Amino acid sequence: MDAALVKKWEFVVSRFHELTDQLMDPSVLNQPAQLRKLTKERAELEPGVKLFEAYRDAVKQLEDAAQILADPLAGQELYKMAADESAVLGRAQRDMEEEAKEFLIPKDPRDEKSLVLEIRAGTGGDEAALFAGQLFRLYTRYAEKKGLKVDTVEASETGIGGYKNIVALIEGKNAYGYFKYEAGVHRVQRVPVTEASGRIHTSTVTVAVMPDVDEVDVKIDPGDLRIDTFCSSGAGGQSVNTTKSAVRITHIPTGVVVSCQDERSQLKNRTKAMRTLRARIVEAEREKQDAEIAQNRKSQVGTGERSEKVRTYNFPQNRVTDHRVGVTLHKLELVMEGDLDDIVQALKAQQQQVDTANV
Repeated sequence: MDAALVKKWEFVVSRFHELTDQLMDPSVLNQPAQLRKLTKERAELEPGVKLFEAYRDAVKQLEDAAQILADPLAGQELYKMAADESAVLGRAQRDMEEEAKEFLIPKDPRDEKSLVLEIRAGTGGDEAALFAGQLFRLYTRYAEKKGLKVDTVEASETGIGGYKNIVALIEGKNAYGYFKYEAGVHRVQRVPVTEASGRIHTSTVTVAVMPDVDEVDVKIDPGDLRIDTFCSSGAGGQSVNTTKSAVRITHIPTGVVVSCQDERSQLKNRTKAMRTLRARIVEAEREKQDAEIAQNRKSQVGTGERSEKVRTYNFPQNRVTDHRVGVTLHKLELVMEGDLDDIVQALKAQQQQVDTANV
């Protein structure tokens, strides 16, 4: 195991015992706020301490087994027992090391949040719009597999069943953690249904993933908002509601505009639109403060050009390739049904390697 991680693990154990001693101090017991703070910190460290003790025991047993295996006088039966035990302990040790990495590497505090998903058709006209709709369906299926709720906020449909753009709220435990790697340009290669000559076309769709933001996380002056209401409409602009239930909110200082007409209730549409607005404003603020940490929308989606792709979906070859980790899967039909786990796990492993190097 990496020496830096072992050192950090040992520090966690030391801090745990330090907190245990502090919690036995009568002066701390008389300070409820301090007592709660120290108790919470100790509880967060305890799983890592128990894991360290189990890991240390496994290492000691492996060393004992290695001594037997190296002893030329050990009998055949004892040798076999030591070899079997060494194999089992070796697997357990590797599992505990992976678990320790999960525990020790700092977590992205945004991972547990819900998110705002924004999908836009890029290069490719109607074919790009069709794939934007299919990508949204893919993400809806993936969210369902993870027990997440998908709620459409805004959608601009095309006449052939695609979307120029679609915005949705995805809510549930660790939603952002599941979806954050989806940001970027997604390239599709296939023969469009409108292509008579059977020629393969390449189109793109851009995806932005923004963590949901609570009201307490961002203060928006009501005086900075312009709120317009209008009748909701369907594809092609047909009116589907005679009441002004649709809402458009403009944040005047930043120029950010969000609209929502998914619900029949104006209040519900306004609530959804405000959540999207807060997420976009915070993302823009992160962009100003720190472009690398921000994961701002422009860096996520680029310009939508084909050369900026993060992933390619090749239908004739039944292939999907994630270019960030070099993973290629020949099961495109399953991926399009929401089977993203193999790709997401590879991206998480890559990020974990980066985080480990920075510990």
